Amino acid sequence: MGYPVGQVSAFAGVTVRTLHHYDRTGLLRPSDRSPAGYRLYSDADLARLQQILFYRELGFPLDEIATILADPPPANAGRCPQGQLLDQLRARHRRLTEEIHRLQRLVEVAEQAMEVQQTGVRLTPQERFEVFGEIAFDLTYATDAERKWHNSDGYRRSMARAAAHSKDDWAQIMAEAADWRARLTAAFDAGEPADGERAMDLAEEHRRHLTRWFTPCPTDMHGRIADDFAADPRAFALLVPPTEQRPGLAPYLRTAVHANAVRQSPPAPTAEPDDRYHRP
Repeated sequence: MGYPVGQVSAFAGVTVRTLHHYDRTGLLRPSDRSPAGYRLYSDADLARLQQILFYRELGFPLDEIATILADPPPANAGRCPQGQLLDQLRARHRRLTEEIHRLQRLVEVAEQAMEVQQTGVRLTPQERFEVFGEIAFDLTYATDAERKWHNSDGYRRSMARAAAHSKDDWAQIMAEAADWRARLTAAFDAGEPADGERAMDLAEEHRRHLTRWFTPCPTDMHGRIADDFAADPRAFALLVPPTEQRPGLAPYLRTAVHANAVRQSPPAPTAEPDDRYHRP
């Protein structure tokens, strides 16, 4: 039984044009032809094609693949076929390893560039480690936040301010944040109500921290930020590292932020009584 070229193309995931090229170059000639002259591939042909695709995936050029699969091997091959193939595979392994290391370095450079663009933090990797410690920027969240808020004036101002901060600025920001986190978790652990004075004061302190270091943060904006903290663990991890989190802490902060917004809102004006019908 022979397999037509279209069926082999579907089996192997290569184009019919590629199979025709392999036939013309002698790399893979079908074992048979149909009465109408169409190519027919045997099981042995398919096994050879699998070998060709394996070596091609490793990056071997087609002429080297032809040499590797030559049967019998060329008279000037020198070493036995197995030894020659092992040398070729070792050389390919070495080149692939070097390429992997090069690509890894490029990935790191690209990630650092993305982090600068999406977080505004213009620090070296060593400086980021010294300043932020275990708080790490999740680039997937940074990307989502950029898509979500890129039209917001507050977001653009915040990014610009972040980009302008020095290492000393960031050290002070993180010290203030660490002190605030400790007092937030202490209030939560002590069972202070989320809409109580202590929790609302902490919420207001966080709002003022954002205003001082990043962008003016009115209470409605602060509420949206707190909603994001409660809905997305990636966002909350930028505020409270996972090792310091407690179950329910993010919703606790959200409640405190919204309660503080109500507290900060001016009271609605009281309508004057209509005394038109009570005049003497």
